[in-house]
Amino acid sequence: VELVSIATRSCDHYKHAKMALLAGKDVLGEKPMCMTYEQALELKSLSEGDNGCGRLFIRHNRRFEPNFLFAKNLMDSGKLGRVTYARVRNVHNGSSANWLPPHFYDKAQCGGGAMIDLGSHPMYTLYWLLGEPKSITSTFTQVTNRGVEDNAVSVIEFADGKIGVSETGFVSECNPYTLEVSGTDGAVMVHGDSVQWGGKTTEGKWVDLELPEKEPLPIDQWIDAVVNGKPSPFTIDEAVMLTRLMDGAYKAFETGAKATF
Repeated sequence: VELVSIATRSCDHYKHAKMALLAGKDVLGEKPMCMTYEQALELKSLSEGDNGCGRLFIRHNRRFEPNFLFAKNLMDSGKLGRVTYARVRNVHNGSSANWLPPHFYDKAQCGGGAMIDLGSHPMYTLYWLLGEPKSITSTFTQVTNRGVEDNAVSVIEFADGKIGVSETGFVSECNPYTLEVSGTDGAVMVHGDSVQWGGKTTEGKWVDLELPEKEPLPIDQWIDAVVNGKPSPFTIDEAVMLTRLMDGAYKAFETGAKATF
């Protein structure tokens, strides 16, 4: 065995990742990497140390989809000017339509509800787009009253005045995965497979765009990295930050106060 992919219960990610790393195996884990920021730092230390341990990666699938790659490239091109705001919404009707398995509502196994599950994708997307976070606040509600949040929003302050909004839930129908990014010179909107942008360059008109070629699946890129020595599509720091953002989101909700980084 050379490579280990971990897709066990969220509460077991830390234990299983640590076992595999100590055995010298390279690990691809599911989000979140673990349940607490302290556990994430321990796994980072093992993964990066000169101690015979393997390397740990967490795949961030949305980052490799053509629509999101286009939005990121547009931001990096400067055509949006100074980016000030981004919003990501990832929802489904798993609770309202009653098709999610019961363990999704077990906080001990999952660490929470919609935010730590579906909300992981908006969280890592916002970090990828906007950089280092400064603080986070959260509003979580229970629409179907199953013990964990099924309707959730976190608002994150990033450096240079940028604001990111992470929206998720198990009680929404017919909502496509959504990304909106605004800047001083323009904006880009992703609704499912549709991408538009507009701004000063387009004289204020919305323009439909052709997407770049789809990249290989993240798991294929990971295998190429660890087996053939190619650059990894993921970093341990990104995995740690996702855990830190989730930790902060839940602490902010539980305390009713802003959590800082």
